[in-house]
Amino acid sequence: MGVDLRQVVAGILTITMFVMLIHMIKRDHFDSLVQDKFPGETDDADFENTKFEGTNVRKNIGLWKGNATEKIKPCWAKPSGDDVQQTEGFVSFSLTNGPEYHMSQIADAVIVARSLGATLVIPDIRGTQPGDKRNFEDIYDVEVFTKSMEGVIRVVKDLPDHISKKNIAAVKVPNRVTEDYIATHVEPIYKSKGNVRLATYFPSVNMRKAGKNGDTDSIACLAMYGSLELQPEIKDLVDSMVERLRTLSRKSDGQFIAVDLRVEMLDKKGCQGSDDREKDKSCYNAQEIAKFLRKIGFQKDTTIYVTESRWDDSLDSLKDLFPKTYIKESIIPADKKKKLQDSEDSELEKVIDFYISSESDVFVPAISGLLYANVAGKRIGNGKTQILVPADIIQDSSASASNFLSSYISKKNHFAYSCYC
Repeated sequence: MGVDLRQVVAGILTITMFVMLIHMIKRDHFDSLVQDKFPGETDDADFENTKFEGTNVRKNIGLWKGNATEKIKPCWAKPSGDDVQQTEGFVSFSLTNGPEYHMSQIADAVIVARSLGATLVIPDIRGTQPGDKRNFEDIYDVEVFTKSMEGVIRVVKDLPDHISKKNIAAVKVPNRVTEDYIATHVEPIYKSKGNVRLATYFPSVNMRKAGKNGDTDSIACLAMYGSLELQPEIKDLVDSMVERLRTLSRKSDGQFIAVDLRVEMLDKKGCQGSDDREKDKSCYNAQEIAKFLRKIGFQKDTTIYVTESRWDDSLDSLKDLFPKTYIKESIIPADKKKKLQDSEDSELEKVIDFYISSESDVFVPAISGLLYANVAGKRIGNGKTQILVPADIIQDSSASASNFLSSYISKKNHFAYSCYC
């Protein structure tokens, strides 16, 4: 009896379609379990009792670590105070707008104080709201800062009582202030008034390497990367939140992504142009970030931390593709959550965002600006150089993450590369 070839082919196709249908049902069921298991807040007891069969080996290690980089260490030379003629005046200032600004403001103030031979007054910290003021030691470790400045400039906690704050001249200086600018615009006022109060302004977001400036660069390196450490209580808080994210990321070997995405910033003028000049578009919303991350290869169970302070409905599109998406309220220790919610402490929130972004395995700046630039500097010093700048990916095929590596890293043109070797 002859065999009908058409019947054989039809039978094979039927069996193949049946097997594919079974796999689809299993995959959809698994995905729904992931969706239900990680809706934004995970029950600790349930999570701890979950058993993962085997290890979920990463298919593409380049997504998390990129090209292997050599370990680097600080290589700036600490300038000697003996090279500067000491004067009797004081330089005072305030830290404002969050840690990404604090790093730059500290550097400019130290450079000015050294150039003038003046004594630096440890700054206070001011928030965006009137009366939102706190002491330096509420956020940073005073002892670490003071010790780092030994032999470079003199530092005092407060202005002497005999100096009236009303008689101190206010001076604006541009970020990354130069010796020439100080000599022309600051020193004459300092000599006339005896004391100055600085306010740093930011004519542009520029953290790229410039020509070598000797001691000025060394001082900037020291101030930005060697003088500011969180005070112990806040450091412990941030560390506990990072550890929580790593616990939630067991299926990706404890690795997670931090995305700087603040919804209120998306409609502002700064999002219409590009500070980074890498892409024409400088800001991306949650849906665009979700599509970008999936197309370059991140899986649905990837853990993502978003810097948005309160959950916004627009983040749902990110959570739809990545169910394990969290904001501060989802991962902050229970005993600290009420304080965060009740106090509306924007300064603490900014500190948490900045340092979690600096410690994540991958950083994605959805918004171009100073937080991106100064987080990049911190990450370079920590050897965490996987910074992926989002872009529109039109093609359906997957794209390589290496194509979107920040030019700060790929071209090594960030100022931090002047400080580490």
